[in-house]
Amino acid sequence: MIDVLIADDEEPALEALEFLLRRDPRIALIRRANTSAGALQILTSEKVDAALLDIHMPGLSGFDLARAINRFASPPVIVFVTADEETAVDAFDLDATDYLLKPVRQDRLARAVSRIEAALAPGVPAKQDDEVITVIRGATIRRIRRSDVRYVQAQGDYARLHTDDDSYIVRIPITDLCEQWSGSGFLRVHRSFLVALASVTSVRVGSNPVVTVGGVDLPVSRRLLPAVRDAFEARGGRP
Repeated sequence: MIDVLIADDEEPALEALEFLLRRDPRIALIRRANTSAGALQILTSEKVDAALLDIHMPGLSGFDLARAINRFASPPVIVFVTADEETAVDAFDLDATDYLLKPVRQDRLARAVSRIEAALAPGVPAKQDDEVITVIRGATIRRIRRSDVRYVQAQGDYARLHTDDDSYIVRIPITDLCEQWSGSGFLRVHRSFLVALASVTSVRVGSNPVVTVGGVDLPVSRRLLPAVRDAFEARGGRP
């Protein structure tokens, strides 16, 4: 069970976040603060496992608060919450475990709680070896974690990274990503597709074999099918 602090200067945002957290059976105690000073006071007097911090708060910002928290002997896991996607980029520079965009969705919050669990697991370093990739979409620069990528699609000398929410072009061939991510749970299933094995829900064999990732069917080449089946079965699946 996870004890959390949530901090936001907007009461409706606090109420909404608390409501969603209480629907997650992994969450135990929830402490609330509507200022960074109030959050810091709670954190210096009580032990919590994670702090979900709004970035834009008067006085000390969420980033300022995180810098203070990181000086604690045993700091809580930090997750930033923001309505501004561009400021979320800086969350990675403060070793945040995750960031959530407002309005927060239940499924996205559940993934953040799973990351908190992983960071708190005994014997597991709080800062996971999870590569951060800088992507560009229009005039917006974002950073996404490798663990957010469900599959990669080849597009010439580029690759498109597909997440639960969106997709992004990166200037790197899929062949290079196959080499770089092979030790991180990714497997080539087709000349045009690289998948995160943890995201594969089924493998269908037959005349046109496919893997299903996030409800999307992706083709599997005949040459790679044995390796795909073995990898899926090794993770407890049954094609």
